[in-house]
Amino acid sequence: MRHLLLSRLLRRAPSPSHPHHHLQLIRALSSPSSPLPSSDADLRKYAGYALLVLGCGAATYYSFPFPADALHKKAVPFKYAPLPDDLHTVSNWSGTHEVHTRVLLQPDSIPALEDALATAHRERRRLRPVGSGLSPNGLGLSRAGMVNLALMDKVLHLDAKKKTVTVQAGIRVAELVDALREHGLTLQNFASIREQQVGGIIQVGAHGTGAGLPPIDEQVISMKLVTPAKGTLELSREKDPDLFYLARCGLGGLGVVAEVTLQCVERHQLVEHTFVSNADEIKKNHKKWLSENKHIKYLWIPYTDTVVVVQCNPPSKRKTPNVTSKYGKDEALQHVRDLYRESLKKYRTEAESKDPAIDQLSFTELRDQLLALDPLDKDHVIRINKAEAEYWKKSEGYRMGWSDEILGFDCGGQQWVSETCFPTGTLAKPSMKDLDYMEELLQLIEKEDIPAPAPIEQRWTARSRSPMSPASSSEEDEIFSWVGIIMYLPTSDPRQRKDITEEFFNYRSLTQTSLWDDYSAYEHWAKIEVPKDKGELAELQVRLRKRFPVDMYNKTRMELDPNKVLSSVKLDKMFPGTRTVQHAK
Repeated sequence: MRHLLLSRLLRRAPSPSHPHHHLQLIRALSSPSSPLPSSDADLRKYAGYALLVLGCGAATYYSFPFPADALHKKAVPFKYAPLPDDLHTVSNWSGTHEVHTRVLLQPDSIPALEDALATAHRERRRLRPVGSGLSPNGLGLSRAGMVNLALMDKVLHLDAKKKTVTVQAGIRVAELVDALREHGLTLQNFASIREQQVGGIIQVGAHGTGAGLPPIDEQVISMKLVTPAKGTLELSREKDPDLFYLARCGLGGLGVVAEVTLQCVERHQLVEHTFVSNADEIKKNHKKWLSENKHIKYLWIPYTDTVVVVQCNPPSKRKTPNVTSKYGKDEALQHVRDLYRESLKKYRTEAESKDPAIDQLSFTELRDQLLALDPLDKDHVIRINKAEAEYWKKSEGYRMGWSDEILGFDCGGQQWVSETCFPTGTLAKPSMKDLDYMEELLQLIEKEDIPAPAPIEQRWTARSRSPMSPASSSEEDEIFSWVGIIMYLPTSDPRQRKDITEEFFNYRSLTQTSLWDDYSAYEHWAKIEVPKDKGELAELQVRLRKRFPVDMYNKTRMELDPNKVLSSVKLDKMFPGTRTVQHAK
C-alpha cells in the first residue's frame, strides 16, 4: 500500500530539469539530522508538507466516491473494485449475511437439478441449496455456488379425500396456501411469515405454536431427495424410514429436496384473543392455557411487568366473541406516536416531529424509527418498551379469520435473533421450566443493563420424530418451548449496525452461559451463528454432539455427497468429520 502511494506521488511531482531530484529529496528526508543552513531546514519542512498534502489527496482520490453498486462496501483505500457483471450478490432478509457468487443455478425440473448436481459432483464443485433467504444466519448462502428451486414451484397432485398435496419444493408457503384454498384445505400450522419455500421451511426445522402441534417437518409424509452421488431418492415413512426422518430436517446437507408430499387439514377459521397479563397471573394459569388453547404464545416485554398473551382457537358454536376493539387503531398508536415526536425533538429537530407522515406509520414501523434514534441507550429502549406495553393494552380484544391469516405475525424490520428450544415436560404435566427460563432471562437483562427491545416471543410445540430437529424426542407426549431474543437493525448506517451487532452477540453470549446448559436449550438451526473463536467453535461442536446424531448425519452425508457438493463453510464447521472434531478443554 505504501509503495503504491509513494510511486504515484513520485510520478506526479514536477521535476523537468533535475532527473535525480526525487532521489536526493528522499535521501535528505531520511538522513540523520545534522546542522543545516536555515534555507535547507525550510526546504525539508515545506517538502514534508507537500508530501503530506499529496498523500491525503491521493488517498481521497483513490478511495472516493464509490459507484452506486459499491455502497455496501467499507471504505478501504486502493482495495475497491466494481463488481463484475457476472457476479451475483445474495443476502438474507435481515441483511446480516451476504455472499457474492458467479454460480447461482435455477433448474426448472428434476432432470435439470440432477444434471446440475451430477456435474458439480464430477467436477468437485460446491452447489449449496438456498431457498428464500429468510434464515437469520444465512444457512443456505455459499460464495462457492448455490442452487435455488424458485422455478420448481408447481402443485403436482392433490388428494382431497386423503387431504394430501404433492408439490415441487420451490413453491412458497403463501402460494401453496392459495392453491389449497379452493379445495377446502390448508396446512396444519404456520411459522410467523409465509414467504419461505416449502423445501427450506422443513429443512431447518421451522415451527409455529401450539403445545399439541409438532414442528412443520412432521407434516411431511414423503419426499424426493436429489443427491450428488446417488441421484434421486424417494423417501417416506414406509420406504427407508431412517433416512426419511433424518433427511426431513437435513439442513440441505444430505440432498436437495425436490418434491414434498404434505399432510393437510381442512381449511378452518380461528378466533384470536389478545390480552395483557403479567408473570404472576401467567404462573397461575399456564398449565390450563397450554392444554386448552390450540395455539398460544407469550410476548414478554423487558423492563415492564407486561406479558402479551395471544390465544387462537376454533370458533365456539355456543358463543360468538365481540370482535370490536375497545380502542381504535389511532388510539392504540397514539402513545407510541407521541413518544416518537418527543424523541425527534430531542435527537433531531422540532420540524421533523411535526411531519404528518408519522401518522401513517404502523406500530412496527414506529418502533423501528424510535430505535433508530438511539438503539443502544438502555433508558431510551425502556421508554420504547413501555410505549409498546401501552400499545398492547389498547389492542386487547378478539379477531376472527382463516387460520393462515390469523397465525401470521409482523416480526418487524431487519433484526438479529437467537431462538432456543428446550423440553418443558408433557402437556398433561408441564414442568414449568419454560416460565423459570423466562424469569431468569428477564432478571439477567436487568442485571446486565442490556438494552433489550420487545418482544421476547415464547412459543410451544409438540415433539418431532426427525432426529435433527431441536424438538426431537422419542417421548410421544413431550412438549418443547421456543424462546427468541432479538435486537433490531433499524438503520443502514454501517457503524450503527456494527455496534448493534456487537451488543446483540454480548446479549446472546450472556443468555448462553447463564441458561442454555441448565435448561438443555439448543438454538434453531436457522439462527445458529457459527463463532469465529476456535475455543467457542469447539464448544459448539461438543454441544451439538450431545443433542444430535452428528456421526450418523456425517456418515450419511459422506454416502450421499462424498465430495461435499452441498456443504458450506458454516455446515463444515458445525459438523466436522470425526477425524477433525475439535474437543473443548
